[in-house]
Amino acid sequence: MSRTAALQHALDQFESGAFFATLSRRVGLRTESQESGSAAALRAYLSDEIAPEAARLGFVSRIVDNPVDGGGPFLLASRHEDDALPTVLIYGHGDVVRGYDAQWRAPLSPWTLTADGDRWYGRGSADNKGQHTINLAALASVLDARGGRLGFNAKLLIEMGEETGSPGLDALCSQQRDALAADVLIASDGPRIAAERPTVFLGSRGAVNFKLSLHARDGAHHSGNWGGLLRNPAIVLAPALA
Repeated sequence: MSRTAALQHALDQFESGAFFATLSRRVGLRTESQESGSAAALRAYLSDEIAPEAARLGFVSRIVDNPVDGGGPFLLASRHEDDALPTVLIYGHGDVVRGYDAQWRAPLSPWTLTADGDRWYGRGSADNKGQHTINLAALASVLDARGGRLGFNAKLLIEMGEETGSPGLDALCSQQRDALAADVLIASDGPRIAAERPTVFLGSRGAVNFKLSLHARDGAHHSGNWGGLLRNPAIVLAPALA
């Protein structure tokens, strides 16, 4: 299948309503990780919704409990075609923020995907059910276009606690280091520069929080007598802060 035909195949899937139906079903699942008592719903999203889809795409998947008590589960899935091929790891999250049902204007509902002109409304449609549903649909299109092969190895990591700060994600990645090893990570969870133009960010971003202290000596020394002679911790730390 040519590149043009492959793109048309993907577009046909979207315009047929199949993608809307799949996303609508997922939006209807109340996976509010910020709500107490959501554990069953979070696990069901993986076991009843994502795992069957992954199986249809030829993935072998498993659900892993969170290393942190009370944290949402993770789904890890793998489709291996050849040791010589590169491996792509796809990340997404199935949990959403609270629905805030009463704050939605009629007739919209957070749990019903609604098309209004060229916009779709529904909790998770933009963060992050829409994105990982797109990725799974893209994999299906590639398989169809290439006669049942991707041409690369693929792995999935879907978490259910991103909206509560991803508790346990770092520990899981350490524990499952080999299972998650890949050449490329695709994390479809971020903003677009323009609404009409898809955006791909290359590289990595993040933040590290830490405390830095310097203990120069025991006891106090009078600055009038010793200033300029003894190291001042503030001056020593200034380059680090800059």
